[in-house]
Amino acid sequence: MAPGTDTSPGRGGEFENGVSKENKNVTVIEEENHDESDNSNQTKPGRPPRNLPVMRHCNSQAMLAGTSKLSPSGENSGFLPAFRSGSCSEKGPKQYMEDEYVCVDNLCEHLGAADSFPSPGAFYGVFDGHGGVDAASFTRKNILKFITEDTHFPSGVKRAVRNAFIKVDHALADAKSLDPSSGTTALTALILERTMIIANAGDSRAVLGKRGRAIELSKDHKPDCTSERLRIEKLGGVIYDGYLNGQLSVARALGDWHMKGFKGSKCPLSSEPELEEVVITEEDEFIIIGCDGLWDVMSSQCAVTIVRKELMLHNDPEKCSQELVREALKRNTSDNLTVIVACFSPDPPPRIEIPKSHRRRSISAEGLDLLKGVLSNI
Repeated sequence: MAPGTDTSPGRGGEFENGVSKENKNVTVIEEENHDESDNSNQTKPGRPPRNLPVMRHCNSQAMLAGTSKLSPSGENSGFLPAFRSGSCSEKGPKQYMEDEYVCVDNLCEHLGAADSFPSPGAFYGVFDGHGGVDAASFTRKNILKFITEDTHFPSGVKRAVRNAFIKVDHALADAKSLDPSSGTTALTALILERTMIIANAGDSRAVLGKRGRAIELSKDHKPDCTSERLRIEKLGGVIYDGYLNGQLSVARALGDWHMKGFKGSKCPLSSEPELEEVVITEEDEFIIIGCDGLWDVMSSQCAVTIVRKELMLHNDPEKCSQELVREALKRNTSDNLTVIVACFSPDPPPRIEIPKSHRRRSISAEGLDLLKGVLSNI
C-alpha cells in the first residue's frame, strides 16, 4: 500500500505463520500528567512493573559511532521526522479478537488538507476492546475525525484530542446499534511536524526508543494504581481484587455505559485521557504502541531493545512489530496482541559505541541503562 494511506483494519490484517501483516503510519501522541506516580504497589511475580512514573528513562554515556556528542535537546538541528510504520495484530490464546488499531503515516494526504496544514504529520492508535468489539471498532473509525473536526484543531491540539475522547464516549452512549456493555481502552499518538501528543485512557502503553533507551510516554490506568484508586474511591467506586466495582480491570475506558451514570456526570470509570507532549529530536528513533497483552509479559526496555536490534538488521518496522508479537506469544501472554512500531527516520538506527573502560563489565549496555533508570526512581 502506498505511503500515507489509512491502513487500519477491521479485525486485524492477513496472517502469516500465525502473525498478522499490516503496514501502518505514524501519529502524534500527547499526554498531560496531573496525577502522582504510584511506586507503592506490589508487582506480580514474573511480570515487569507497570506502575512506574510516566516519562521514565535512564541515562547513558554511550555515543554514536563516528559522531560527536549530540546536543541534549536537538532543538536547533533543523531536524524533521519522516514517518513510516508497521503493525501486527494477533488473537493470541483468547477465543475472540477485540483489538482494533489505526496507522496514518501521511496525515496531510489522508485528510486531503491544504498546504498550510502542519507537515509532516501522522496518527497512530491502539484500541483494546472488552465486552465485544463494538466500542473498539467505533473508536477506530471515528476518533481521528473527531480530533480534526474539533474547533480547537490545529491551534489547540491538546484540547481537540481531549474533546475527541469525550465525544467518542458520548457517541457510544447514543449509538442504539452498538452493545452498551461494550467498552475499549484508547491510546493515540498524533504528530504534527516535531510535536507528538500521546493521549491515553486505559492500560495500553506508548514507549519511545531514544538511542536504545526506553522512555514511557503513558501511564497504565489500573484500578489499584494509587492515583486512580484515590479518584475511584472519592467518586464512590470500589476495587475488588484489582477490578473496578469487581467488573473491569482498567480505571479508564470509553464506552461501558452499563457502569456509568448520565452523560456529563463524573463516575469511577473515567473516559478522560491523560496527555503527554514530546518534541521529537534526532535521538528519538521510533515509538512502540501496544495493548496490555504485550506489556503483561515484556518490559518497556526489552521491547525497545528488540525493535532496535531488528531495525539494524532489516530496517522494517512491520517485521519488528511481528517479532514483538512472536516474543509475547512465546512468553505465554493471556490476551489479544496488537503492536505498532513507527519510525521517525528512513534510515536504520546507528551503531552505538560504548566508551572503553578500565573495568570489565558483565552487563550489557541496555541492561546498564535499565538499571540506572530503575535506581534513579528509588
